[in-house]
Amino acid sequence: MLSVSASDGIVELTLDRPPANALDTASVTALRAAHHQACTDGARAVILTGRPGMFSGGLDVPALLPLPREAIQGFWQAFFELTRALATSPVPVVAAISGHAPAGGAVLAIHCDYRIAARGAFRIGLNEVSVGLPVPDCIMLAFEQVVGRRQAQRLAMTAQLVSPEEALGLGLVDELADPEKLMPAAREWTQRLLALPPAAMNRTRTLARAGLAAQLQPAADARLATDLWFSAETQAGLRALVARLAAKK
Repeated sequence: MLSVSASDGIVELTLDRPPANALDTASVTALRAAHHQACTDGARAVILTGRPGMFSGGLDVPALLPLPREAIQGFWQAFFELTRALATSPVPVVAAISGHAPAGGAVLAIHCDYRIAARGAFRIGLNEVSVGLPVPDCIMLAFEQVVGRRQAQRLAMTAQLVSPEEALGLGLVDELADPEKLMPAAREWTQRLLALPPAAMNRTRTLARAGLAAQLQPAADARLATDLWFSAETQAGLRALVARLAAKK
């Protein structure tokens, strides 16, 4: 579900859980552990990416929906521990968005320091509302930091997914690259960043994220997300989504 490679102090974490790189407890736990291990082993930067055409399709709703409340809260705890780890990473994290990135895929990306998206007929955004799941408070805070409060409100409340070009215009991504040039572009940007004095650079990027980091509380955030997950409206929306996915098989 995850491959790891390293070169010149840069560790690349590639989500590889076909077909959609969907996120469950095991995959988010593995990703957090891999990021932690990279930092522990002396990585100077991390690049997070996915398979060609699919960064991450978001939560693995068919696998998660049947789980009892305790297991769902465990998932959200693991998920928010991952997003906080990305937001407070001691080294820069670049999201190389290799394709579609709705919902949970976009959430991972907005917690990274920099986002480069592949050009193509891909969609990115927070579309949770479309299946009856309110965007959790902590995710909205991160979204606002990236695109601004008004744009975050507009995009999230309408469950809008946008193209890579639209995402660039909104500030949701910082750069576009042709798919075959995505990873070279991510490495090039990372190497330029690492050419700066490291203590000054990392202290400044940490300061810029301090306000968000102070408000990310995985345990409390997980309890709230679990309450939202088990609301009648959300459960109905999730069941309808699973039915649509099953009909496509």
